[in-house]
Amino acid sequence: MYELKDKERIFVFTGPDGSGRTTIADMVGSTLGMKKVIGYTTRNPRPIEVDGQDYHFITREAFLKADSQEEFLEKIEIKNHLYGIKNRDVAHMFETFSCIYLILNTEGADILKKLYGDKVIRLFIYADKSVVEERQRTKGLSEEDISSHLEHYERDMDYLPKCEHAFENVDLAHCVFDITNLLE
Repeated sequence: MYELKDKERIFVFTGPDGSGRTTIADMVGSTLGMKKVIGYTTRNPRPIEVDGQDYHFITREAFLKADSQEEFLEKIEIKNHLYGIKNRDVAHMFETFSCIYLILNTEGADILKKLYGDKVIRLFIYADKSVVEERQRTKGLSEEDISSHLEHYERDMDYLPKCEHAFENVDLAHCVFDITNLLE
């Protein structure tokens, strides 16, 4: 496991699927010159996702091989799909940057918080359930995927009080502005 130095910080954007956490995280990261650590997954890309930008999409076999070699700092399984962050990717980013960000579900955010304590700052991004549902339709997700994501909306919302900061994404520009000001 990579050992964080004194001034190094990991910002974790978390919250319900469809809340805008990826868009917000990438905009804040770009504004502040922070780099994103991209996770690995065994699921297929969604209609608007790009390999190497949203995730590294790999086979289950490749994931399990990397896991057997203890390459993952954090890993979870959701609905028979594996997700993880590689230790070397975090270490590589910290060679150049003192602050990095990740976009994780609440379970992944919890794992990193337990590993690194106060050096992990969780930013909970959320939106009303009906807004989340509409955003996912606009993205072109199938009704099955939307239903699957909404199944755990309430459980994800229950994680909000555990996070250091929370932002309701009603207006994208306003939310990005507020987070950027906080992190500066």
